[in-house]
Amino acid sequence: MLVRVVDASALGALVFGEPKAETIASTLTNASLVAPALLWFELASICLKKIKAHPTQKTMILKALNLAGRLTIDIVEVNHSGVITLAKETGLTTYDASYVWLAKQLKGELVTLDAKMLRVVNRF
Repeated sequence: MLVRVVDASALGALVFGEPKAETIASTLTNASLVAPALLWFELASICLKKIKAHPTQKTMILKALNLAGRLTIDIVEVNHSGVITLAKETGLTTYDASYVWLAKQLKGELVTLDAKMLRVVNRF
């Protein structure tokens, strides 16, 4: 089975019904999904931003977040020294470098909407 490392931008688009949700859904189908532990913190941050922007939709936004928790996404530890080195070499944040590092280590596909992360991961 294909390994796909999913980041918060992609999962957020899927969970909160953003314009690229269908594309992300088809990309994640029939794949083993993995992410670093920070995925859920970043998704919670996206959720909070959406609640602040649309307070009347708070209940619906929180339900979407809870549905995301039902997805089978394996949380994989990253080597933080390796992540820091990668971030320094590429100019990525350590958060973004965590996803790229994991994709590189697992020889998996990175699923993200972040163009800079895609450019970096495609260099490997």
